[in-house]
Amino acid sequence: MPEMTLTTLVLLCLAAAAAGWIDAVVGGGGLLLLPALLLGLPNVPAAHILGTNKAVAIVGTAGAAVTYVRRAPVQVGTAVRIGLMALAGSMTGAFFAAGISSDVLRPVIMVVLLGVAAFVLLRPSFGTAAAGDGTGKKATRARTVTAIVLVGGGIGFYDGLFGPGTGTFLVLALTAVLHLDLVTASATAKIVNVCTNAGALAMFAYQGTVLWQLGALMAVFNLAGALFGARMALRKGSGFVRGVLLVVVFSLVAKLGFDQWTA
Repeated sequence: MPEMTLTTLVLLCLAAAAAGWIDAVVGGGGLLLLPALLLGLPNVPAAHILGTNKAVAIVGTAGAAVTYVRRAPVQVGTAVRIGLMALAGSMTGAFFAAGISSDVLRPVIMVVLLGVAAFVLLRPSFGTAAAGDGTGKKATRARTVTAIVLVGGGIGFYDGLFGPGTGTFLVLALTAVLHLDLVTASATAKIVNVCTNAGALAMFAYQGTVLWQLGALMAVFNLAGALFGARMALRKGSGFVRGVLLVVVFSLVAKLGFDQWTA
Protein backbone atom coordinates (compact mmCIF):
# COMPACT_ATOMS: atom_id res chain seq x y z
CA MET A 1 0.00 0.00 0.00
CA PRO A 2 1.44 3.43 -0.89
CA GLU A 3 2.26 5.88 1.87
CA MET A 4 -0.64 8.19 2.72
CA THR A 5 -2.14 9.99 5.66
CA LEU A 6 -4.98 8.50 7.67
CA THR A 7 -7.20 11.35 6.45
CA THR A 8 -6.50 10.45 2.82
CA LEU A 9 -7.27 6.79 3.49
CA VAL A 10 -10.57 7.62 5.20
CA LEU A 11 -11.58 9.96 2.38
CA LEU A 12 -10.76 7.31 -0.24
CA CYS A 13 -12.91 4.76 1.60
CA LEU A 14 -15.79 7.24 1.84
CA ALA A 15 -15.40 8.00 -1.87
CA ALA A 16 -15.54 4.27 -2.59
CA ALA A 17 -18.79 3.95 -0.64
CA ALA A 18 -20.33 6.96 -2.39
CA ALA A 19 -19.18 5.66 -5.78
CA GLY A 20 -20.79 2.29 -5.09
CA TRP A 21 -24.05 3.99 -4.16
CA ILE A 22 -24.08 6.23 -7.25
CA ASP A 23 -23.09 3.38 -9.56
CA ALA A 24 -25.85 1.13 -8.26
CA VAL A 25 -28.56 3.79 -8.56
CA VAL A 26 -27.77 5.59 -11.80
CA GLY A 27 -24.44 4.26 -13.06
CA GLY A 28 -21.16 6.11 -13.37
CA GLY A 29 -19.59 5.46 -9.99
CA GLY A 30 -16.20 5.63 -11.68
CA LEU A 31 -16.83 9.33 -12.24
CA LEU A 32 -16.22 9.69 -8.51
CA LEU A 33 -13.92 6.77 -7.70
CA LEU A 34 -11.25 7.25 -10.36
CA PRO A 35 -10.77 11.00 -9.85
CA ALA A 36 -10.71 10.41 -6.08
CA LEU A 37 -7.83 7.95 -6.54
CA LEU A 38 -6.03 10.39 -8.82
CA LEU A 39 -6.39 13.17 -6.26
CA GLY A 40 -5.55 11.02 -3.24
CA LEU A 41 -2.54 9.31 -4.83
CA PRO A 42 -0.96 12.03 -7.01
CA ASN A 43 2.44 10.30 -7.20
CA VAL A 44 1.15 6.83 -8.15
CA PRO A 45 1.41 5.88 -11.87
CA ALA A 46 -1.86 6.10 -13.81
CA ALA A 47 -1.80 2.38 -14.67
CA HIS A 48 -1.82 1.50 -10.95
CA ILE A 49 -4.68 3.96 -10.37
CA LEU A 50 -6.71 2.31 -13.15
CA GLY A 51 -5.94 -1.20 -11.92
CA THR A 52 -6.87 -0.41 -8.32
CA ASN A 53 -10.05 1.30 -9.50
CA LYS A 54 -11.12 -1.95 -11.19
CA ALA A 55 -10.29 -4.04 -8.11
CA VAL A 56 -12.60 -1.82 -6.06
CA ALA A 57 -15.39 -1.38 -8.61
CA ILE A 58 -15.88 -5.04 -9.50
CA VAL A 59 -16.89 -5.93 -5.93
CA GLY A 60 -19.58 -3.27 -5.62
CA THR A 61 -20.86 -3.85 -9.17
CA ALA A 62 -21.19 -7.58 -8.54
CA GLY A 63 -23.11 -6.97 -5.33
CA ALA A 64 -25.48 -4.54 -7.09
CA ALA A 65 -25.93 -6.99 -9.99
CA VAL A 66 -27.01 -9.79 -7.64
CA THR A 67 -29.47 -7.46 -5.90
CA TYR A 68 -30.99 -6.31 -9.20
CA VAL A 69 -31.25 -9.81 -10.70
CA ARG A 70 -33.18 -11.01 -7.66
CA ARG A 71 -35.76 -8.23 -7.84
CA ALA A 72 -35.85 -6.82 -11.40
CA PRO A 73 -36.74 -8.40 -14.78
CA VAL A 74 -33.49 -9.17 -16.59
CA GLN A 75 -32.78 -11.12 -19.79
CA VAL A 76 -29.76 -12.86 -18.29
CA GLY A 77 -28.83 -14.68 -21.51
CA THR A 78 -28.65 -11.45 -23.50
CA ALA A 79 -26.76 -9.71 -20.70
CA VAL A 80 -24.18 -12.50 -20.54
CA ARG A 81 -23.60 -12.46 -24.33
CA ILE A 82 -23.06 -8.70 -24.27
CA GLY A 83 -20.89 -9.13 -21.18
CA LEU A 84 -18.59 -11.68 -22.83
CA MET A 85 -17.93 -9.30 -25.72
CA ALA A 86 -17.44 -6.49 -23.19
CA LEU A 87 -14.92 -8.64 -21.31
CA ALA A 88 -12.82 -9.06 -24.45
CA GLY A 89 -13.12 -5.36 -25.22
CA SER A 90 -12.09 -4.31 -21.73
CA MET A 91 -9.04 -6.58 -21.74
CA THR A 92 -7.95 -4.97 -25.00
CA GLY A 93 -8.51 -1.49 -23.61
CA ALA A 94 -6.63 -2.33 -20.41
CA PHE A 95 -3.68 -3.58 -22.46
CA PHE A 96 -3.31 -0.15 -24.07
CA ALA A 97 -3.94 1.69 -20.79
CA ALA A 98 -0.54 0.71 -19.39
CA GLY A 99 1.18 3.51 -21.29
CA ILE A 100 -1.20 6.30 -20.25
CA SER A 101 0.09 9.03 -17.93
CA SER A 102 -1.91 10.95 -15.35
CA ASP A 103 -1.32 14.17 -17.31
CA VAL A 104 -3.21 12.64 -20.24
CA LEU A 105 -5.83 10.95 -18.07
CA ARG A 106 -6.98 14.10 -16.23
CA PRO A 107 -8.20 16.07 -19.28
CA VAL A 108 -9.87 12.98 -20.74
CA ILE A 109 -11.81 12.43 -17.51
CA MET A 110 -12.75 16.11 -17.43
CA VAL A 111 -14.22 15.87 -20.95
CA VAL A 112 -16.17 12.74 -20.00
CA LEU A 113 -17.44 14.38 -16.81
CA LEU A 114 -18.62 17.47 -18.68
CA GLY A 115 -20.28 15.31 -21.34
CA VAL A 116 -22.25 13.37 -18.75
CA ALA A 117 -23.18 16.58 -16.91
CA ALA A 118 -24.44 18.15 -20.14
CA PHE A 119 -26.55 15.09 -20.90
CA VAL A 120 -28.10 15.04 -17.43
CA LEU A 121 -28.87 18.76 -17.62
CA LEU A 122 -30.37 18.54 -21.10
CA ARG A 123 -32.42 15.45 -20.27
CA PRO A 124 -34.25 16.20 -17.00
CA SER A 125 -36.14 12.91 -17.26
CA PHE A 126 -32.94 10.84 -17.22
CA GLY A 127 -33.04 8.47 -14.28
CA THR A 128 -36.54 9.48 -13.27
CA ALA A 129 -38.81 7.71 -15.76
CA ALA A 130 -38.88 4.60 -17.90
CA ALA A 131 -37.25 4.88 -21.30
CA GLY A 132 -38.21 3.23 -24.56
CA ASP A 133 -41.37 1.15 -24.66
CA GLY A 134 -40.76 -0.08 -21.11
CA THR A 135 -42.01 -3.55 -21.95
CA GLY A 136 -38.76 -5.44 -21.44
CA LYS A 137 -39.81 -7.78 -24.29
CA LYS A 138 -37.19 -9.87 -25.99
CA ALA A 139 -35.24 -7.76 -28.47
CA THR A 140 -34.98 -8.63 -32.16
CA ARG A 141 -31.93 -10.54 -33.33
CA ALA A 142 -30.56 -7.47 -35.14
CA ARG A 143 -30.82 -5.31 -32.02
CA THR A 144 -29.21 -8.01 -29.91
CA VAL A 145 -26.27 -8.35 -32.33
CA THR A 146 -25.89 -4.56 -32.38
CA ALA A 147 -25.86 -4.50 -28.58
CA ILE A 148 -23.27 -7.28 -28.43
CA VAL A 149 -20.89 -5.67 -30.92
CA LEU A 150 -21.29 -1.95 -30.25
CA VAL A 151 -22.37 -1.82 -26.61
CA GLY A 152 -20.32 -4.81 -25.48
CA GLY A 153 -17.22 -4.34 -27.60
CA GLY A 154 -17.16 -0.54 -27.78
CA ILE A 155 -18.03 0.37 -24.22
CA GLY A 156 -16.01 -2.59 -22.96
CA PHE A 157 -12.92 -1.19 -24.70
CA TYR A 158 -13.58 2.24 -23.21
CA ASP A 159 -13.99 0.74 -19.73
CA GLY A 160 -10.65 -1.03 -19.93
CA LEU A 161 -8.87 2.02 -21.33
CA PHE A 162 -10.35 4.73 -19.06
CA GLY A 163 -13.49 3.61 -17.23
CA PRO A 164 -15.33 6.55 -15.65
CA GLY A 165 -18.99 6.76 -16.68
CA THR A 166 -19.15 3.22 -18.08
CA GLY A 167 -22.23 2.29 -16.04
CA THR A 168 -24.08 5.40 -17.21
CA PHE A 169 -23.07 4.83 -20.83
CA LEU A 170 -24.22 1.22 -20.62
CA VAL A 171 -27.64 2.22 -19.28
CA LEU A 172 -28.07 4.81 -22.05
CA ALA A 173 -26.91 2.46 -24.81
CA LEU A 174 -28.96 -0.52 -23.64
CA THR A 175 -32.05 1.65 -23.35
CA ALA A 176 -31.56 3.04 -26.86
CA VAL A 177 -30.59 -0.21 -28.62
CA LEU A 178 -32.73 -2.80 -26.85
CA HIS A 179 -35.62 -0.47 -25.86
CA LEU A 180 -35.46 -1.52 -22.21
CA ASP A 181 -37.05 0.42 -19.39
CA LEU A 182 -34.62 2.17 -17.08
CA VAL A 183 -34.71 -0.35 -14.23
CA THR A 184 -34.18 -3.31 -16.57
CA ALA A 185 -31.41 -1.43 -18.40
CA SER A 186 -29.71 -0.65 -15.08
CA ALA A 187 -29.91 -4.28 -14.00
CA THR A 188 -28.57 -5.50 -17.35
CA ALA A 189 -25.81 -2.89 -17.27
CA LYS A 190 -24.60 -4.20 -13.92
CA ILE A 191 -24.13 -7.72 -15.34
CA VAL A 192 -22.26 -6.34 -18.35
CA ASN A 193 -20.20 -4.04 -16.12
CA VAL A 194 -19.09 -6.97 -13.97
CA CYS A 195 -17.68 -8.56 -17.14
CA THR A 196 -15.89 -5.39 -18.27
CA ASN A 197 -14.39 -4.95 -14.81
CA ALA A 198 -13.29 -8.60 -14.74
CA GLY A 199 -11.59 -8.38 -18.13
CA ALA A 200 -9.77 -5.16 -17.31
CA LEU A 201 -8.80 -6.35 -13.82
CA ALA A 202 -7.35 -9.57 -15.24
CA MET A 203 -5.11 -7.58 -17.58
CA PHE A 204 -4.05 -5.09 -14.90
CA ALA A 205 -3.29 -7.98 -12.51
CA TYR A 206 -1.21 -9.69 -15.19
CA GLN A 207 0.74 -6.45 -15.67
CA GLY A 208 1.19 -6.07 -11.90
CA THR A 209 -0.53 -2.68 -11.72
CA VAL A 210 -3.04 -3.27 -8.89
CA LEU A 211 -2.61 -1.97 -5.33
CA TRP A 212 -4.33 -4.99 -3.78
CA GLN A 213 -4.26 -3.97 -0.09
CA LEU A 214 -5.74 -0.54 -0.72
CA GLY A 215 -8.18 -2.00 -3.25
CA ALA A 216 -9.44 -4.65 -0.84
CA LEU A 217 -10.10 -2.10 1.90
CA MET A 218 -11.90 0.29 -0.43
CA ALA A 219 -13.87 -2.59 -1.97
CA VAL A 220 -15.57 -3.29 1.37
CA PHE A 221 -16.91 0.27 1.45
CA ASN A 222 -17.79 0.16 -2.24
CA LEU A 223 -19.82 -3.01 -1.73
CA ALA A 224 -21.71 -1.50 1.21
CA GLY A 225 -22.56 1.58 -0.83
CA ALA A 226 -23.61 -0.49 -3.84
CA LEU A 227 -25.95 -2.76 -1.87
CA PHE A 228 -27.57 0.23 -0.20
CA GLY A 229 -27.88 2.08 -3.52
CA ALA A 230 -29.39 -0.87 -5.40
CA ARG A 231 -32.06 -1.37 -2.74
CA MET A 232 -32.81 2.34 -2.68
CA ALA A 233 -33.10 2.51 -6.48
CA LEU A 234 -35.54 -0.39 -6.54
CA ARG A 235 -37.58 1.12 -3.72
CA LYS A 236 -37.59 4.86 -4.50
CA GLY A 237 -36.30 5.39 -8.04
CA SER A 238 -33.20 7.35 -8.96
CA GLY A 239 -34.51 10.86 -9.63
CA PHE A 240 -33.13 12.20 -6.36
CA VAL A 241 -29.61 11.20 -7.42
CA ARG A 242 -29.51 13.71 -10.29
CA GLY A 243 -28.73 16.68 -8.04
CA VAL A 244 -26.06 14.80 -6.13
CA LEU A 245 -24.48 13.52 -9.34
CA LEU A 246 -24.29 17.01 -10.85
CA VAL A 247 -22.73 18.50 -7.72
CA VAL A 248 -20.12 15.74 -7.62
CA VAL A 249 -19.36 16.01 -11.33
CA PHE A 250 -18.85 19.79 -11.34
CA SER A 251 -16.80 19.68 -8.12
CA LEU A 252 -14.48 17.05 -9.57
CA VAL A 253 -14.14 18.92 -12.87
CA ALA A 254 -13.15 22.05 -10.97
CA LYS A 255 -10.59 20.20 -8.87
CA LEU A 256 -9.08 18.25 -11.76
CA GLY A 257 -9.00 21.40 -13.88
CA PHE A 258 -7.17 23.26 -11.14
CA ASP A 259 -4.63 20.44 -10.75
CA GLN A 260 -4.09 20.27 -14.51
CA TRP A 261 -3.63 24.03 -14.75
CA THR A 262 -1.18 24.22 -11.83
CA ALA A 263 0.76 21.23 -13.21
